[in-house]
Amino acid sequence: MDRRKFLAISGAGIAAATLAACGSSSSSSNVKVNEPKKVAPPKLSPDYQPPPSDTLFDVVILGGRVMDPESKFDAVANVGILGDKISLISTDDLTGKTAIDASGHVVSPGFIDILSYEPNSYGIWYKVGDGVTTNLGMHGIKDPVDATRFFNRYNGKVPINFGGAFSDQWYRDSIGIRGEATPSQLSRLRDSLEQQIDSGWIGLSIDPEYAPSITTTEYIELSKVAEANKIPLFTHVRASSPPQSLDAIAEVLRVGRETGVSVHIDHIPSMATFVMEQALELIEEARSEGLDITGCFYPYNFWGTYLASARFSGDWQSRFRISYNDLQLAGSSERLTADSFRRYQAQNKLVVAYAIPQSDVDMVARSSWSMVGSDAIPETSNNNHPRGAGCFARALGPYVRDMKLYSLMDGISKCTLQPANRTGLTSKGRVQMNADADLCIFDPNTIADTSTVEKPAQYSTGIDWVIVNGKIAKTSAGVQTSTFAGKAVGPN
Repeated sequence: MDRRKFLAISGAGIAAATLAACGSSSSSSNVKVNEPKKVAPPKLSPDYQPPPSDTLFDVVILGGRVMDPESKFDAVANVGILGDKISLISTDDLTGKTAIDASGHVVSPGFIDILSYEPNSYGIWYKVGDGVTTNLGMHGIKDPVDATRFFNRYNGKVPINFGGAFSDQWYRDSIGIRGEATPSQLSRLRDSLEQQIDSGWIGLSIDPEYAPSITTTEYIELSKVAEANKIPLFTHVRASSPPQSLDAIAEVLRVGRETGVSVHIDHIPSMATFVMEQALELIEEARSEGLDITGCFYPYNFWGTYLASARFSGDWQSRFRISYNDLQLAGSSERLTADSFRRYQAQNKLVVAYAIPQSDVDMVARSSWSMVGSDAIPETSNNNHPRGAGCFARALGPYVRDMKLYSLMDGISKCTLQPANRTGLTSKGRVQMNADADLCIFDPNTIADTSTVEKPAQYSTGIDWVIVNGKIAKTSAGVQTSTFAGKAVGPN
């Protein structure tokens, strides 16, 4: 992007253009010019005292368009990093041990994947390549279900920050609850959730479509524990095809009303397909009552899941209005038939389903409270949905540039600030002095996904630098596979 376009953001260029358009001169006294509001370089806290600009910083980022979605700061500036914090944002010249030329690029908070899974050693590098600096398994961590074991497994071994949610589905399975929980089993689940929150989980995940024996009572009772501990409920609701999907959304809104818990509805476009307008009306009504309701989307018009899941039980063709040929084996070009469906179902392969109207995705994407979550992470089999590697570049590239579903600043917010606020990460999702030095530097003209259904493990383009806790995790040459600067999110 032309540097002059960046400088116009400061106000001088815009003001001059306005005066010229009005034909004003120095003698004009009746022409008023409303200059854009100038935002000072933001601080995480008002009392923070930044170091002087002649400090030798560990890393400096020079000449980039710094965009902070919380303060709306949007200007060409230099950024100085000391240790794992953003120490200074200034137009003064800065020097550092490492200098990054960010001219023509946006300097944004690192992306927060709010709906990912365990940070496996293969897929996590594709997250880095997609600009992600924090990987949150808020769909619920399956292996291990225990928070202490989870954090011990990954501490010091992950290039980006990581955390997750207590999975009701997988925890109840691990202790032998196969049907509706008895009163004593429900009491055990409540106690276990309390203990697991203390060990570091930052959310509660309940997924009744995948575990239909979870009752509304279980929903409510566990959500009471979540609310008492001020953590959000993340939920893959009970049904994903009309009219049951509207009942499923009404159910979780009831949970929010009765418990006060903050509710996040996972990947809404795949949960309210064909009834999106009515679903959003239900959510907006609940929000107007004061309920804390959010949701996320991945920027694709096809969903993906495993063939042995409950989603493919019964007459799935009628429910989702698709046929075998609308299913494609992820990681290949093969469309399914009745015979191959049965064969791959026995192997529990992941397929993508071309079953979401683009208009449904668009409606959710435009909602002010929606945020981006991939709902995937690549695995070595490459039997994966492409959203695992390209979700964020797609959300900030084609969805901003080409489809114009939201502004670049709003798109950045959906990928950073809003997920941070949803999960209580007050020093992430921001480009502010004294905030965590988790940053993504990308070219707004070229950022894009390259992963496809056929080849899901492909790095995004246009993302040149990724910084995690002050350490460089990606350069224009590629991911830095010897750097493991990620920290656990959640444990005290």
